[in-house]
Amino acid sequence: MPNATTRPKRTRRHRRAQREDAVRNELVSRSLESAQQCLFSQDYGTAFVHYLLALNLAPALKDFANESFRFTLFKWTDELDSLGRIQDLFNCYEQAMELFPGDEVIVNSMGEHLFRMGFRDEAAGHFYKALKLRPDFPEAKENFYRVANWLVERWHFLMLNDHGRNHKYQLAIKKAVEGGCSSVLDIGTGTGILGMCAKMAGAAEVYACELSKTMYELACEVLSANGMADSIKIVHLKSLDMKIPKDIPNRVSLVVTETVDAGLFGEGIIETLIHAWKHLLLPPPNTQQPLSSPSQTGRVIPAGATVFGVAVQCREIRRQHRLCASSVGGLDLSAVGQIYSPVSCLADTEDSTEPYTTERLSRLRGGYIQLTQPFTALDIDFNNVQELEGLCSREMMQLRLCVTQEGVLDALAVWFQLHLDQDNHLSTGPQEDTCWEQAIYPIQSPFSKSNYTVKCGDEILVEVSCKDSYLRLCCAAIIRDGHTFRLYNATPKILNANPEAELCSALAGLQTNQEKPSCAFMLESAEIALLNNTAYHNSFQRAMSKLLVSLKSTRRSQQSDTELDPIYVLDVSEGFSVLSLIAAQLGFDPSEDKQISPGLVQAYSSVEKEHHQSMLRLLAKGNGVLESTLEFWLSHVEDDSAVLQRPATEKLWSAIILDCIETCGLIRQKLLEKATLARCLLEDGGQIFPERIVIHGMLVESDTLLRESAVQGTEPTLGFNIAPFINQFTVPVHVFLDLSTLECTHLSEAVELFALDLMNSTANYTDREVKVRVNTSGKVTAIAFWYQIHLDSEQSVSTFSEDSHWKQAAVVLQQPLTVSRGEWVKLSIQLHKSSISIITIKQKYSIHISM
Repeated sequence: MPNATTRPKRTRRHRRAQREDAVRNELVSRSLESAQQCLFSQDYGTAFVHYLLALNLAPALKDFANESFRFTLFKWTDELDSLGRIQDLFNCYEQAMELFPGDEVIVNSMGEHLFRMGFRDEAAGHFYKALKLRPDFPEAKENFYRVANWLVERWHFLMLNDHGRNHKYQLAIKKAVEGGCSSVLDIGTGTGILGMCAKMAGAAEVYACELSKTMYELACEVLSANGMADSIKIVHLKSLDMKIPKDIPNRVSLVVTETVDAGLFGEGIIETLIHAWKHLLLPPPNTQQPLSSPSQTGRVIPAGATVFGVAVQCREIRRQHRLCASSVGGLDLSAVGQIYSPVSCLADTEDSTEPYTTERLSRLRGGYIQLTQPFTALDIDFNNVQELEGLCSREMMQLRLCVTQEGVLDALAVWFQLHLDQDNHLSTGPQEDTCWEQAIYPIQSPFSKSNYTVKCGDEILVEVSCKDSYLRLCCAAIIRDGHTFRLYNATPKILNANPEAELCSALAGLQTNQEKPSCAFMLESAEIALLNNTAYHNSFQRAMSKLLVSLKSTRRSQQSDTELDPIYVLDVSEGFSVLSLIAAQLGFDPSEDKQISPGLVQAYSSVEKEHHQSMLRLLAKGNGVLESTLEFWLSHVEDDSAVLQRPATEKLWSAIILDCIETCGLIRQKLLEKATLARCLLEDGGQIFPERIVIHGMLVESDTLLRESAVQGTEPTLGFNIAPFINQFTVPVHVFLDLSTLECTHLSEAVELFALDLMNSTANYTDREVKVRVNTSGKVTAIAFWYQIHLDSEQSVSTFSEDSHWKQAAVVLQQPLTVSRGEWVKLSIQLHKSSISIITIKQKYSIHISM
């Protein structure tokens, strides 16, 4: 009987399930059909909703619909991004990842949105997850390497590999702890190495703080690996936000820190220590009670610092901060007035400027010449809170430096000596084997073509001050024969001087053009260096002139009317570029070629910043180019992200200029995708500039590159186990290199590694094997590479030339490869979308080069 009563129920459920399945299938089918129709009409938001409904109802279809769903998601979220609907964007990605939790492409794309919006820690987590899902996913690798540079700055590797620096800190901490400092706070702990030194020295209580979330989590891992997780308390806070007893129970007797930059004060050490003395440290020793116990008083390591400087001549610094070229590519640059970089030590400069930049003087191309003897700029006692508080209110100090070597005054180079205690000191000087760079205060002339030549016996007046806790050194004047010439007045002003003609003659070497510039513009240092690259601009001018002659000849043969159609030129370079103006001028200047008619070229520049546009207008006017022949392309397009479009509905471009190589030495992201689109927008006979890029490389041995790329074991880190944790953020591609000054041994000749043809995609290959002959025995630690940029079949420039504003790069091997002279190393090079990978066949080691 029970069976009789249950059998019909099963039948009813079965029939109901059949009806439900039929309804569900109909709903799924209609949703998929509606999604396709919405995609066709570019209604991506509605299409996304239909896909969500269909795939939630029918998970079995996820593999079938995966590609279409991704496409819809990416289009819809890009639209949401452009509308500023950020929360909706993230909601869509969360829904997508619930449907496809193992889809590395969606996870990676979510990370890209997070990174663009400034959520670097969260972005890194998504890139890392995407790599876990698919370790050979090139886009995720590229993104993770990019974000790793933000999360763990490269100087961490250099500092941790600097055994001398680490050991001296260890000695000073050990001496202080053994002297009675029983409670220690490590401010800006990084990996935790200084806090661990304090614990190993016997400190009873050790605390540490770290603001960066990534470094805080890394330090926690390091402490656990070294058995100190329970004995060192670390908090994820800026020290300025720490409170007693909430974060630490009591004031400490010792603060250790290295929150300093190349300019000493740039990381906020003054504000940090003032706060520490007031809120976190025990009071300093009382001079009236010299026998007070160290455990009852406070002190700081480092105890103080001395700042040194020297005036230098350096062509490399000059061409990054001053306009050195009078003309490029046929353009007279004088019309633009003053051009200056965003590095200025003047007190009245705008907020966007920095008082100094940094360089490793020993590795600057062409070297440098000291024009004066080194001088002492400042002494500071970090254990004197009154001195710290009074630093910014100190009166400006003036120093007179005697010139001992004739030359061009380009900058003040500054370094310092950290006094950890009475016995241990660290110097960041240019002659030291140190992890530190030097601070550079470039001379910014108020006259665009000024070179300040100084002679032996001259004096340089240097003003030293602190503002906003930045150390500022300014070359204020040059003194010759009792006359003072101010360098930074808007118009030259001679103080204590006789205005007779002989005075002008005496100062002729200092300033040849005393006319007041009509205007002044700020360019990034890399943009100034690009503008000073005359070889590149002149080569472009010749290549463009050749193209214009060819196109005009073709037009004449095809058009019967007397007025020829314009030649449309589009420059989509990143940042400031004068290439569009060079093209426009060629259309007006018959001197280049009698066959080119004035006004033939209609040029478009994609520069976005208003002051960049103003500069181009001034240059156009000063070079006789009609304003109507140079336009700004972004004002013609609705979507700034879709720059590559037709010039008009029925028109195509005659030339498209792509910015292919980043200043750091890498090929720009999505270059091949841009080139593919650009080819579709060219008229017959049109051209992409450059048309071809050849990657050259060589095998090198360089301990410097190894130290700058990863922590080399436990020896430099005093036996602490740090390397495996921070080396998770190792980036195999090392950028911003100058191979002419890098300490390395060339183990092979330069060879062609790969070629990218931007005009003919069929000429490209996806993989290539290259055999490299070893001509010097050693260990291959890296493959250095650079580019030959072929503008056309005749004109090319190298990014490894003396005048190049581009730097070089290198792929660093995690495991060096021992080779002998005469051996061959085989490299397998593969191209995937916008990435190139290199595999050394001998050890099957894969290296990723992002483009």
